[in-house]
Amino acid sequence: MSLDYTSSEMMTVTAARALENGTTCFVGIGLPSEAANLARLTHAPDVVLIYESGTLQTKPDVLPLSIGDGELAETALTTVAVPEMFRYWLQGGKIDVGFLGTAQIDRYCNLNTTLIGDYREPKVRLPGGGGAPEIATNAGEVFITLKHSRRAFVDRVDFVTTLGFGRDGKGRDGVPNIGKGPTRVITDLCVMKPDPETKELVVVSLHPGVTREEVIEATGWEIRFAERLETTPVPSAHELEILRDLKDRTARAHAGA
Repeated sequence: MSLDYTSSEMMTVTAARALENGTTCFVGIGLPSEAANLARLTHAPDVVLIYESGTLQTKPDVLPLSIGDGELAETALTTVAVPEMFRYWLQGGKIDVGFLGTAQIDRYCNLNTTLIGDYREPKVRLPGGGGAPEIATNAGEVFITLKHSRRAFVDRVDFVTTLGFGRDGKGRDGVPNIGKGPTRVITDLCVMKPDPETKELVVVSLHPGVTREEVIEATGWEIRFAERLETTPVPSAHELEILRDLKDRTARAHAGA
């Protein structure tokens, strides 16, 4: 198998590696689900994947189309009612990591999945927050994954659907019983982490072949880089094989094959 990989595969593998074995993870649909299941199929076989619909320790053979996909219930250890999922598991502090995607993100990790443009006359209406606002405020920490562009990485999100660190980076200050919030943002260009003091996103790792200029061009604010900037490790042959097989199975299943 060729070791050539795409930028999307680089992002997914990097995001998967962030999940440690044994972690209890609340998974969002899309890129987060892809990364979380890759982690389960590679280095983290004991990761506990939980989806918003109430499926606990699910082990889907193909990636779900939505939280209501039957694949999640059929392969879960058990299922619970949605109120129990949120009140007992999430608000009870039993989730280590929330894995989320988004349409827009700003320098303080606030997420927008509600609309693009003015609230009263939006250009585009998005699916909404779902459980993301509760995940972001109750999970121990939050990983965010999305493709890097000026459309996604904006100076100010058009609407704060999900709290990162507020408009000024101080939105979590003095608030009891709240998780750490976002601890890393993984894109197809780089890895970012919030500055410990200001909470503004800082690039800590560039993916192989990616330049600072490319990240600057794809970001809607004056992005900062860590003094000790690292290079993200490339995907292994094993990780690529597992990921591609997973996506192939998913494509065949969703096509009715």
